[in-house]
Amino acid sequence: MKYYSTNKQSADVSLQEAVVKGLAPDKGLYMPEKIKVLPQSFYDNIGNMSFQEIAYIVADAFFGEDIEADTLKQIVYDTLNFDTPVVHVNDNIYSLELFHGPTLAFKDVGGRFMARLLGYFIRKQGQKDVKVLVATSGDTGSAVANGFLGVDGIHVYVLYPKGKVSAIQECQFTTLGQNITAIEVDGTFDDCQALVKTAFLDDELNSKLNLTSANSINVARFLPQAFYYFYAYAQLVRQGKAQNVVFCVPSGNFGNITAGLIAKRMGLPVKRFIAANNSNDIFYEYLQTGEYNPRPSVQTIANAMDVGDPSNFVRILDLYGKSVEEIRKDILGEWYNDEEIREIVKNTFDRTGYLLDPHGACGYQVLKEQLEADETGIFLETAHPAKFLETVESIIGKKVDIPEKLQAFMKGEKQSIEIGNSFDEFKGLLLN
Repeated sequence: MKYYSTNKQSADVSLQEAVVKGLAPDKGLYMPEKIKVLPQSFYDNIGNMSFQEIAYIVADAFFGEDIEADTLKQIVYDTLNFDTPVVHVNDNIYSLELFHGPTLAFKDVGGRFMARLLGYFIRKQGQKDVKVLVATSGDTGSAVANGFLGVDGIHVYVLYPKGKVSAIQECQFTTLGQNITAIEVDGTFDDCQALVKTAFLDDELNSKLNLTSANSINVARFLPQAFYYFYAYAQLVRQGKAQNVVFCVPSGNFGNITAGLIAKRMGLPVKRFIAANNSNDIFYEYLQTGEYNPRPSVQTIANAMDVGDPSNFVRILDLYGKSVEEIRKDILGEWYNDEEIREIVKNTFDRTGYLLDPHGACGYQVLKEQLEADETGIFLETAHPAKFLETVESIIGKKVDIPEKLQAFMKGEKQSIEIGNSFDEFKGLLLN
C-alpha cells in the first residue's frame, strides 16, 4: 500500500519509507492511500475473539501488503502482551482502561508497535545508526523510550518541556540510560514538537543523520491505536451493550481520536465521537466557529493534553475533505478547566469509588453530560492515576497505591540534558 502526504505536494511512498522518514518532505503527514472496510463476518464474530486476534486482522488491513504475515503477527502479539479492559463505572458509562501496559499509559500500544516495526525495517535496510526523535507532553516519551530500550542500531532522543510533566512521568524516560537520551527543553510541548518537525526539514541534519519520529505524526504510531477501539467494541458485544456506541477521547495531539475515526471508516459501528479538551480548547473552538486558531499551550493538571497546535488536526481535515460540517457529523467537543477537572475526579471517586486520572476525568464528564439514554458511552482512561500522584492525592485526600511497575522507575537516577528552545542549540546537540 502507498502512503500520501496530507499536503499532497510530494510523491507517494511505501510503508517502509513512511515509517522510517516519519514526516513527508512537503511537511505533511502520511496517510494510507485506502482504508479497507472489514467484512461483516469479522464483526459478526468479534465478540468471540481475543485482543491479539482482533488486532492482527486490523493490522493486516493496514500493513499486510507490505509485511510478511508471520512477521506482522509476531509484532502484533509481542506488542499486545497486556489487556485493555472495559470497566463499568456507572449507568451506561464505561472506562476503556489503557494503562495496563509497561509504562501504564495508552501510548504503550502505538509505541511498542512502532518500535518493533521500525526495528524490522531498519534491519531490512541494514542500518545501524538511526536516531528517533520524540516530543512528549508526558506519556509518549516513556512509552516510546521503553519500547526502544536496548534495541540495536537505534538511539532515542526524548524532548520534554521542563517542569511541565509529572515527576513520575519524568522518571519513566530520564532514568533509563543506554540508548535513550532525555532532553529537557526550556519551553512548552509545542516548542518540543516544533524542534522535532524542524529537524526533519533541515537538509544538513538529514544528510548527516538517519532521522525518524516516534510521535503520532508517524503512521506506525497512530494507526495501531485503532486496535483497542475494535477490542472495546468486542467487549461490549459480549455484554450485550454494543448498540449506539459513543467514544469519548481525551485529546491533545489528536492521534488517538484520529485512529478511532479510521476504525469507524473500516466499518466499526460507532455512533459518534467526542473530543474532550482541557483549557487548551483549540479543537472545541474550531467546531464552534469553523476557524482553526492554534496558539501557545497553557499548562494544566491534564498535562498530556497541553497542546496548542495539534499535529493530527491535518489528518482529520484530510479524512473529511476539510469540511467542518462533515467533521461535526462525527465529532462533538467539550472542554474543562483545572478547577472543573478536580471536582470531576473528587465527585466521581466519592460517588462511584472509581478513581479517574485528570485526562480520563474530562472524557467521563462529557459522557455524563451528553450521553443519551439509548447510548453506551466509553471514555478512554489514558493513563494510571498514580502517574499524577500529587495531583490526584490532593484532590481525593487519600493515598494512592503506586503500582510496582511505576515504583521501579522511581528508583532510578535522573539523566537529562537541558537546552533552550532554539533549533540551533538542538541541532548542535544532535550533530555533536
